Amino acid sequence: MKKHNFSAGPCILPQEVFKEASQAILDFNNSGLSILEISHRSKDFVDVMEEARTLALELLGLEGKGYKALFLQGGASSQFLMVAYNLLQTKAGYLNTGAWSDKAIKEAKFFGEVIEVASSKDANFNFIPKDLDIPKGLDYLHLTSNNTIYGTQLKNFPSTTTNLVCDMSSDIFSRQLDFSKFSLIYAGAQKNMGPAGTTLVVIKEDILGKIERQIPSMLDYQVHINKASMFNTPPVFPVYTSMLTLRWLKKYGGITAIEELNEKKANLIYSEIDLNPLFKGFAAKEDRSNMNATFTLVNEDLKETFDAMWKEAGINGINGHRSVGGYRASMYNALSLESVATLVDVMSDLERKA
Repeated sequence: MKKHNFSAGPCILPQEVFKEASQAILDFNNSGLSILEISHRSKDFVDVMEEARTLALELLGLEGKGYKALFLQGGASSQFLMVAYNLLQTKAGYLNTGAWSDKAIKEAKFFGEVIEVASSKDANFNFIPKDLDIPKGLDYLHLTSNNTIYGTQLKNFPSTTTNLVCDMSSDIFSRQLDFSKFSLIYAGAQKNMGPAGTTLVVIKEDILGKIERQIPSMLDYQVHINKASMFNTPPVFPVYTSMLTLRWLKKYGGITAIEELNEKKANLIYSEIDLNPLFKGFAAKEDRSNMNATFTLVNEDLKETFDAMWKEAGINGINGHRSVGGYRASMYNALSLESVATLVDVMSDLERKA
C-alpha cells in the first residue's frame, strides 16, 4: 500500500532523491566507496558542497547579490544562539509567533536587550500579529516565517530599514518571496531539503563584523564563510541529500512552480476543513500555513473511528502537536496532491458515516 507521509519533520522527500541517495550509500560516483565513508576533503565531496551552496543561492534569486550560503550543524536551534552572537550589539526585535521564536528570544537575551515587537502567545499562537510597531535602532528584527506546531504562516513581511533575520525552517523553498529583503535566513534541512543533520544559513556578508565582542570560531559566520562550510567536518550525507533535493526542485521548475502545487494542496485541505462540520481549523484563516494545516475534531467521540480510517488509507504522521492537539497535515514540497486528496477523501467519508 502507498504511504502518504504527512510527518512534520523529518518529513517526506522526493522518491528520486531517496533512490539516488541510497545508491550513493553503496557506491558514490562509481568510486567504489560509500558517500558515508569518503573524505570530506575529496574533490567529489567538495564539488557536492559547492553545488549545494550554489543551488541554494540560485533558487532564492540571490546569486551575485553579496550573499553566502552555508551548510552548518546544530540544527536551526543553534542559529537562535549564532544570530545573536554575531549580530546583537545593543538591542534586537523579535516577533513572537510560536514555540521556536519563543526559544530564539530566550537565547538572544544572553547577548543584549531583546524587544518583543508583538506576540500571539496569549492566544496560543493561533494568529500572526499585524501592524507592527518596530522600534528604531534595532540591530536586527527576527521573524519566523512559518510555525509548524500551530499552522500559521507570515503572509506579509514588514517593511523596515533594519536587518531582517528569518527562521524559514519549515517553509524554505516553498513559495516565491523577494529574498533580498532579508539579511540572514536560516533553515533546518529536515522539512524541504534533506535529513536532519545540517542547517542552511544564507547571509549577506556585509552585515558581519559590526559587533565588539569576540566570537568563538565555531560560532562565527565569517569563519565558516572563509572556510566554505568546511571549518570542521561537515555532515556529508545530509548535505549531499540536500543537494539532490535542490537539484530536483530546480528541475521541477524552481520555487515558482512548487508554489503553485503547494497552493493547490493547501486550498484542497482547507476547503474540506471549512465545509466539513466535523472538523474545525486551529489557525486564523488569514494566517493559515500552506505547509502545516492544523485542525481538530468538533466531536472527540469520533476520534477512534477517524484514526482507524486514516491509518487504513495508508496515511502517516497527522497527529497534532501536544500544544494544539487534534491533527496536523504537513504538506511539504515533495508531498503529492494525490496524498492530500486521500486525506480529504477520508475526512469526507467520516462525515458520510457519522
